[in-house]
Amino acid sequence: MDLGMIGLGRMGANMAQRLIRGGHRVVGYDPSEAARKGLEDKAGESAESLAALVAKLDAPRAIWTMVPAGTITDDTITALLALLAPGDCIIDGGNSYYKDSLRHAGLCAAKKVDFVDSGTSGGIWGLDEGYSLMVGGDAAVVERLRPIFEALAPSASEGWGRVGPAGAGHFTKMIHNGIEYGMMQAYAEGFAILGHKKEFALDLHQIAQIWQRGSVVRSWLLDLTTDALGKNPTLAGIAPYVVDSGEGRWTVAEAIDLDVPAPIITAALIERLRSRDSDSFADKLLAAMRNEFGGHAIRKE
Repeated sequence: MDLGMIGLGRMGANMAQRLIRGGHRVVGYDPSEAARKGLEDKAGESAESLAALVAKLDAPRAIWTMVPAGTITDDTITALLALLAPGDCIIDGGNSYYKDSLRHAGLCAAKKVDFVDSGTSGGIWGLDEGYSLMVGGDAAVVERLRPIFEALAPSASEGWGRVGPAGAGHFTKMIHNGIEYGMMQAYAEGFAILGHKKEFALDLHQIAQIWQRGSVVRSWLLDLTTDALGKNPTLAGIAPYVVDSGEGRWTVAEAIDLDVPAPIITAALIERLRSRDSDSFADKLLAAMRNEFGGHAIRKE
C-alpha cells in the first residue's frame, strides 16, 4: 500500500522505514533536504513540496502527518486540504490535542476527505519493537488502512486498534501519556529515596535489575530506567529540568472537566513545572515565613 509521510524527524523516519520493511511504498516530505535524503537512503521516495508529494500518490491517497501539535499541524492540514480530492485520507499520527482533531475532522468532512487520528506510542524504539497505535476514525476508513497499521504495530493483531470515532485516538493517547507521567514520577521518587539512604550504599542499577524480573513494578519504563542507571549511575551532567509536551496538562484539564479525581497525574505534572524553577520565589518565601514565626535560620545564597 502507498503512503505519503509528512515529517521525517527521528520518529517519522523510523515509521517510514518500518513501513518500507513491510513492503509498503512510502513517499515522504520534510522541509529538511537531509531528512528527505535519509528516506531515499532507506529505499523510500521523497518529494520537495506538499504538492509534489500529493502528485506522486495514486488516488485514493493516504497521507500520514508526523509533525508537532498545534500551529504546524493546523497549517499542514489546511495546506493538504487545498491539494487533496474527495476520498483521500489524512492520518494525524502526532500528539495533537483531541479537540483539535475533532476540528480537523470537521474541516476534512467539509471537503469529503477522510480524517483519522492515530495516537502513537513507541518513541525511538518503535522501529524494531513496533508502535502502539490508538486509532480514531470511521470504521470503514480504518479498515481500508489496516495494512498500514498492521505494518507499524508490534504484530498484525496486537498493539493497535480502532478505539472510537475521530478524536478518540488522540484522547486515548492523551490519557496514556498522563498515566506515563505518574509512573515516571513514582520511579523517580522511589529511586531518589533509595539513593538518599547513604549508610546502606545501595547500588541503584543493581536494584533496578532485580526489579526487572518477577517484581510487580517491572515494566518497560523500568527497563529504560535500568539502562539509564547502567550508563550513568550518578546521572552526572544531567540538569534537573523536565519538560512536558502538553499531554499531561490536557489530561489534568480533562479530569477537572469530567469531575474525575486524578491527584497522581496532577502531582506529576506539577513536579515537572517545579523542576524548571531554578530560583523559586515560593521556596524563598516559605523559608522567610519559617523565620518570621519561629526564628528558624535562613540559608543565604
